[in-house]
Amino acid sequence: MDQFAEQLIHGRTHISPKRLGDPGPTEAQKETILLAANAAPDHGRMLPWRFIEIQNSSRANLGEVFKLSLLDRDPNATAAQQQEAYEKAFRGPLLLLAVANYQDPNDDISKQEKLISLGCAIQNILLSAYAYGFGSGLSSGRALQSDRIRTLFRFTKDEEPICFITIGTVQKNKPGRIRPSLSEYHSIF
Repeated sequence: MDQFAEQLIHGRTHISPKRLGDPGPTEAQKETILLAANAAPDHGRMLPWRFIEIQNSSRANLGEVFKLSLLDRDPNATAAQQQEAYEKAFRGPLLLLAVANYQDPNDDISKQEKLISLGCAIQNILLSAYAYGFGSGLSSGRALQSDRIRTLFRFTKDEEPICFITIGTVQKNKPGRIRPSLSEYHSIF
Protein backbone atom coordinates (compact mmCIF):
# COMPACT_ATOMS: atom_id res chain seq x y z
CA MET A 1 0.00 0.00 0.00
CA ASP A 2 1.20 3.49 -0.74
CA GLN A 3 2.78 5.04 2.36
CA PHE A 4 0.59 8.16 2.15
CA ALA A 5 -2.62 6.11 1.93
CA GLU A 6 -1.53 3.92 4.83
CA GLN A 7 -0.67 6.96 6.96
CA LEU A 8 -3.96 8.60 6.05
CA ILE A 9 -6.10 5.57 6.86
CA HIS A 10 -4.28 4.49 10.02
CA GLY A 11 -3.43 7.97 11.30
CA ARG A 12 -6.96 9.38 11.38
CA THR A 13 -8.74 8.99 14.69
CA HIS A 14 -12.00 10.21 16.13
CA ILE A 15 -11.69 13.57 17.86
CA SER A 16 -14.52 14.62 20.14
CA PRO A 17 -16.36 17.64 18.70
CA LYS A 18 -15.73 19.55 21.96
CA ARG A 19 -11.98 19.29 21.22
CA LEU A 20 -12.24 20.85 17.74
CA GLY A 21 -11.92 24.58 17.23
CA ASP A 22 -10.83 27.29 14.82
CA PRO A 23 -9.52 27.51 12.29
CA GLY A 24 -11.71 25.31 10.20
CA PRO A 25 -11.33 24.52 6.52
CA THR A 26 -11.19 27.40 4.05
CA GLU A 27 -13.94 27.53 1.43
CA ALA A 28 -11.67 25.81 -1.11
CA GLN A 29 -10.68 23.11 1.39
CA LYS A 30 -14.31 22.58 2.39
CA GLU A 31 -15.32 22.12 -1.24
CA THR A 32 -12.56 19.54 -1.77
CA ILE A 33 -13.53 17.73 1.44
CA LEU A 34 -17.19 17.57 0.39
CA LEU A 35 -16.33 16.53 -3.17
CA ALA A 36 -14.53 13.51 -1.72
CA ALA A 37 -17.96 12.16 -0.78
CA ASN A 38 -18.92 11.69 -4.41
CA ALA A 39 -16.17 9.08 -4.84
CA ALA A 40 -18.12 6.69 -2.59
CA PRO A 41 -19.50 3.51 -4.15
CA ASP A 42 -23.00 4.28 -5.33
CA HIS A 43 -24.74 1.26 -6.80
CA GLY A 44 -27.25 2.44 -9.33
CA ARG A 45 -25.93 6.04 -9.32
CA MET A 46 -28.82 6.98 -7.10
CA LEU A 47 -27.07 9.26 -4.56
CA PRO A 48 -28.84 7.85 -1.49
CA TRP A 49 -27.48 10.53 0.84
CA ARG A 50 -26.81 14.21 1.29
CA PHE A 51 -24.97 16.50 3.69
CA ILE A 52 -26.38 19.63 5.30
CA GLU A 53 -23.91 22.26 6.47
CA ILE A 54 -25.02 23.96 9.68
CA GLN A 55 -23.95 27.59 9.35
CA ASN A 56 -23.16 29.75 12.36
CA SER A 57 -26.41 31.66 11.86
CA SER A 58 -28.40 28.40 12.26
CA ARG A 59 -26.63 26.96 15.28
CA ALA A 60 -28.83 28.69 17.86
CA ASN A 61 -31.90 27.07 16.27
CA LEU A 62 -30.19 23.68 16.36
CA GLY A 63 -29.12 24.24 19.97
CA GLU A 64 -32.69 25.06 20.95
CA VAL A 65 -33.89 21.83 19.32
CA PHE A 66 -31.22 19.88 21.22
CA LYS A 67 -32.39 21.47 24.48
CA LEU A 68 -36.09 20.89 23.79
CA SER A 69 -35.43 17.30 22.72
CA LEU A 70 -33.70 16.73 26.04
CA LEU A 71 -36.72 18.16 27.88
CA ASP A 72 -39.02 15.89 25.85
CA ARG A 73 -37.06 12.88 27.11
CA ASP A 74 -36.39 14.22 30.61
CA PRO A 75 -38.72 16.98 31.85
CA ASN A 76 -36.60 17.16 35.02
CA ALA A 77 -33.34 17.97 33.21
CA THR A 78 -31.40 20.57 35.16
CA ALA A 79 -30.59 24.01 33.78
CA ALA A 80 -26.95 22.88 33.44
CA GLN A 81 -27.99 19.81 31.42
CA GLN A 82 -30.19 21.97 29.20
CA GLN A 83 -27.34 24.42 28.64
CA GLU A 84 -24.95 21.58 27.80
CA ALA A 85 -27.43 20.19 25.25
CA TYR A 86 -27.81 23.67 23.71
CA GLU A 87 -24.05 24.23 23.49
CA LYS A 88 -23.46 21.03 21.52
CA ALA A 89 -24.68 22.89 18.42
CA PHE A 90 -21.74 25.30 18.66
CA ARG A 91 -18.89 22.78 18.67
CA GLY A 92 -16.35 22.87 15.86
CA PRO A 93 -16.05 25.32 12.99
CA LEU A 94 -17.54 23.01 10.34
CA LEU A 95 -20.65 21.07 11.28
CA LEU A 96 -22.36 18.76 8.79
CA LEU A 97 -25.40 16.54 9.12
CA ALA A 98 -25.25 13.28 7.16
CA VAL A 99 -28.67 12.26 5.87
CA ALA A 100 -29.65 8.94 4.30
CA ASN A 101 -32.25 9.04 1.55
CA TYR A 102 -34.12 5.76 1.11
CA GLN A 103 -36.39 6.93 -1.70
CA ASP A 104 -35.65 4.85 -4.75
CA PRO A 105 -37.62 4.16 -7.87
CA ASN A 106 -35.49 1.02 -8.22
CA ASP A 107 -36.50 -1.36 -5.44
CA ASP A 108 -33.53 -3.63 -6.20
CA ILE A 109 -31.22 -1.52 -4.06
CA SER A 110 -31.60 -2.26 -0.36
CA LYS A 111 -31.61 0.16 2.54
CA GLN A 112 -28.39 -1.48 3.73
CA GLU A 113 -26.63 -0.74 0.43
CA LYS A 114 -27.70 2.89 0.70
CA LEU A 115 -26.34 3.12 4.23
CA ILE A 116 -23.06 1.55 3.14
CA SER A 117 -22.78 4.15 0.39
CA LEU A 118 -23.37 6.91 2.95
CA GLY A 119 -20.79 5.35 5.28
CA CYS A 120 -18.22 5.37 2.49
CA ALA A 121 -19.04 8.99 1.67
CA ILE A 122 -18.58 9.91 5.35
CA GLN A 123 -15.24 8.07 5.50
CA ASN A 124 -14.05 9.92 2.38
CA ILE A 125 -14.95 13.23 4.05
CA LEU A 126 -13.11 12.25 7.25
CA LEU A 127 -9.99 11.14 5.36
CA SER A 128 -10.00 14.24 3.17
CA ALA A 129 -10.28 16.50 6.23
CA TYR A 130 -7.42 14.60 7.88
CA ALA A 131 -5.28 14.99 4.74
CA TYR A 132 -5.63 18.76 5.22
CA GLY A 133 -4.51 18.42 8.84
CA PHE A 134 -7.93 18.76 10.46
CA GLY A 135 -9.43 16.60 13.15
CA SER A 136 -12.93 15.23 12.83
CA GLY A 137 -15.52 13.36 14.81
CA LEU A 138 -18.93 11.82 14.39
CA SER A 139 -21.72 12.33 16.89
CA SER A 140 -25.32 11.26 17.17
CA GLY A 141 -27.51 10.98 20.23
CA ARG A 142 -31.20 10.59 20.87
CA ALA A 143 -32.05 14.13 19.77
CA LEU A 144 -31.07 13.12 16.25
CA GLN A 145 -34.07 10.79 16.09
CA SER A 146 -36.55 13.32 17.44
CA ASP A 147 -39.47 14.77 15.53
CA ARG A 148 -38.05 18.20 16.36
CA ILE A 149 -34.95 17.48 14.25
CA ARG A 150 -37.13 16.16 11.43
CA THR A 151 -39.18 19.35 11.53
CA LEU A 152 -36.17 21.69 11.77
CA PHE A 153 -34.52 20.20 8.70
CA ARG A 154 -37.78 19.47 6.85
CA PHE A 155 -36.90 15.85 6.14
CA THR A 156 -39.09 13.88 3.80
CA LYS A 157 -40.59 10.58 4.93
CA ASP A 158 -37.78 8.79 3.03
CA GLU A 159 -34.93 10.64 4.75
CA GLU A 160 -33.19 9.75 7.99
CA PRO A 161 -30.56 11.79 9.84
CA ILE A 162 -27.62 9.48 10.59
CA CYS A 163 -24.93 11.54 12.33
CA PHE A 164 -23.26 14.89 12.65
CA ILE A 165 -19.72 15.35 11.34
CA THR A 166 -17.60 17.99 13.06
CA ILE A 167 -14.36 19.18 11.45
CA GLY A 168 -11.82 21.62 12.82
CA THR A 169 -8.40 22.13 14.31
CA VAL A 170 -7.58 19.81 17.19
CA GLN A 171 -7.42 21.90 20.37
CA LYS A 172 -6.85 19.06 22.78
CA ASN A 173 -6.55 15.35 22.24
CA LYS A 174 -6.66 12.18 24.27
CA PRO A 175 -4.02 9.51 23.66
CA GLY A 176 -4.57 7.54 20.46
CA ARG A 177 -7.15 4.84 20.16
CA ILE A 178 -5.95 1.29 20.58
CA ARG A 179 -6.95 -0.41 17.38
CA PRO A 180 -8.13 -4.02 17.44
CA SER A 181 -5.86 -6.75 16.12
CA LEU A 182 -6.75 -8.37 12.82
CA SER A 183 -7.78 -11.58 14.61
CA GLU A 184 -10.50 -9.68 16.49
CA TYR A 185 -12.47 -8.90 13.34
CA HIS A 186 -11.28 -11.31 10.66
CA SER A 187 -11.99 -15.00 10.20
CA ILE A 188 -11.79 -17.50 7.39
CA PHE A 189 -14.74 -19.59 6.28
